[in-house]
Amino acid sequence: MPVLPASGAAMTALLSAAGITLRHGQNAVLENVSLEITAGEIVTIVGPNGSGKSSLLRVLIGALTPQAGTVTRKAGLKIGYVPQKLHIDPTMPMTVRRFLDLPKRVDTDAAMQALMTAGVPETANRQMTQLSGGQFQRVLLARALLGKPDVLMLDEATQGLDQPGSAQFYRQIEEVRRDLGCAILMVSHELHVVMSASDRVICLNGHVCCEGTPDVVSAAPAYRELFGTGTGGALALYRHEHDHHHHHEDAQ
Repeated sequence: MPVLPASGAAMTALLSAAGITLRHGQNAVLENVSLEITAGEIVTIVGPNGSGKSSLLRVLIGALTPQAGTVTRKAGLKIGYVPQKLHIDPTMPMTVRRFLDLPKRVDTDAAMQALMTAGVPETANRQMTQLSGGQFQRVLLARALLGKPDVLMLDEATQGLDQPGSAQFYRQIEEVRRDLGCAILMVSHELHVVMSASDRVICLNGHVCCEGTPDVVSAAPAYRELFGTGTGGALALYRHEHDHHHHHEDAQ
């Protein structure tokens, strides 16, 4: 898949994808998906289970190669990535500080600054296996911040956290954006948080169903078809099937 350097005055996006199509065998995961991320914005991708959200992130970072489409990155673009989950052998002794040295050693000032930005400076000498879920995710965030990314990507980074823990984590993300000025691309199923934290929402179900500001997307028929309205919306997320047709409204 071509990964193109961004060039020309018209190219303001840090990262963009055009016409991404990805298949696993006969199964179409993504069909003709396009998006762009510009400096300093928080963009959230929402969609039901199996809608291709995580696959799209992996295409953007170069871990998956689609059958069609291009990804364009600004020259020298640095990407930080917070995975959905990371398993660490509970029998392996490893402090947070040591974890931040993987895969390459970082100086103590940089490590402590990253932990400070992520909101967990007190964890440096703790064992990774003794952290709470929220602390663990913030340490993963700190690791992603070590390279001072231009784009920070988070794949369901609050999975397993309770609602207050998720809300605190997303507040931390907003502070990271404010302090570092990086763009943030999140995959999330937490619709209430998405609508409060995002500048722009992309509703994905193999293709882009609708896209725009939270207000525009939440009012779009395609979004309502996927998630329903009111308190039942989050449950509709998991019940959604691919056996019906989507309306292709452009919610711009």
